Amino acid sequence: MTEHNSSPSGRFASLLAVTAMGVYLLVVVGATTALTDAAAACPTWPACNGNWLVPLDQPKLAVAWGHRVVALGVALALTATTILGWRIDTSRKVRSALTTAAVLYPVQVGLGAFAATTATPALLSAVHLVVGMAIFGGIVVALAWTLEPEEYDEPTGVEDPEEVPDAEEPVASQPRPDGLIARAKRTGFAYFRLMKPRLMWLLCLVASAGMAMAAGPSLRVGTVLATLTGGVLSIGASGTFNHVLERDVDRKMNRTADRPAATDQIPVRNAIAFGFALAGLSLVAFLSVNLLAAVLGMFAIIFYSVVYTLLLKPNTVQNTVIGGFAGALPALIGGAAVTGDIGLPALVLAGVIFLWTPAHFYNLALAYKDDYARGGFPMMPVVRGEAVTRKHILLYLGATLLSAGLLSTVTTLGWLYAGTSVAFGGIFLWAVVRLHRERTEEAAFRSFHASNAYLGALLIAVVADALVF
Repeated sequence: MTEHNSSPSGRFASLLAVTAMGVYLLVVVGATTALTDAAAACPTWPACNGNWLVPLDQPKLAVAWGHRVVALGVALALTATTILGWRIDTSRKVRSALTTAAVLYPVQVGLGAFAATTATPALLSAVHLVVGMAIFGGIVVALAWTLEPEEYDEPTGVEDPEEVPDAEEPVASQPRPDGLIARAKRTGFAYFRLMKPRLMWLLCLVASAGMAMAAGPSLRVGTVLATLTGGVLSIGASGTFNHVLERDVDRKMNRTADRPAATDQIPVRNAIAFGFALAGLSLVAFLSVNLLAAVLGMFAIIFYSVVYTLLLKPNTVQNTVIGGFAGALPALIGGAAVTGDIGLPALVLAGVIFLWTPAHFYNLALAYKDDYARGGFPMMPVVRGEAVTRKHILLYLGATLLSAGLLSTVTTLGWLYAGTSVAFGGIFLWAVVRLHRERTEEAAFRSFHASNAYLGALLIAVVADALVF
């Protein structure tokens, strides 16, 4: 049943969500402030150089002072949230998580004050960051426990497919009395669909972000073109093999019943040959960059086609989590294409993608739960129920935001990245909170699209910040 926003628990959940984003804003802006040396403009605490109000025409001074003002606002929000959490009927787990965050907050303020007034050792900066992440994590966990009941809905399960509504039979295509050109267009489009083109734009953005962070403004156009060409071809090969291997299951699911391999638009032998041709061409493109990019590109094809499609997806409820490694590989490929090795920024970006994947895909799994149950896939909502899945979406979103904050500490990304991360992270969180309240297919799709918007905007900000600002 949907929980009304005006109820005490509804107001408490809203306040928790706002407080969580306030803490996240402090984590990201604090890291960016340190990197841009804005804190040096305000070396005293709590007032700046003895002044409680500072001129806003000095950017670094305004940023440092603004950070302290926001910290004060978050302190008030966290205090109000904690008091409300103890006054209304919340669980002991929620109160414990929230109280822990509230106790840690003065510690975080003290660390920040010490860092502002002294030469900050690297260890202190690391502790400051970890405490901030712990506070954010505690609030997110409290929010997850608040939004979902203790007793979960019963999962559909994959052992009783007869209880799942039957799939609609795909309408057989009728022969069309048209010419050679029209048939060639239909065939060409079928091969194009085999390549899963919808995945290409986002994964190419991931690789572009990896390249931009590694090279900065000196990034060469030739490297970009060769790497993205190899990426598009490897994604196409992976998608083609996935279509071939899942063609029998695809016929059972409404969402996939019209795929080219499932409807025999493309003969299996031709599809396999097409997949190998794409894989070979991708190897050539990657080798024109360097050997490591080629090795990672081939590993990505094998991981998605064999490890994910054949081993993980049909056999474990953690298929989406572990399978997220396939989507994270383009970050490593992009970094390797520029430097010839795998650097820390590329690894952290890969971690962002890895953690984002469940927060993103579990929304689709909720919307198509019956389809996945019909196909026999042990997806999270099928095996463990929708409530657990919604809770995991929120928890993985929290982890994603933390990893995105960590990325700002290991790179020179600036205010565009920080602002984008907070703004679109807030939109994503809003969509997830609405999903928890509405618990509808429409809400699941809304959260799914918000996840795409978040990652797309974040990656564009990475590229722009690294190459332009």
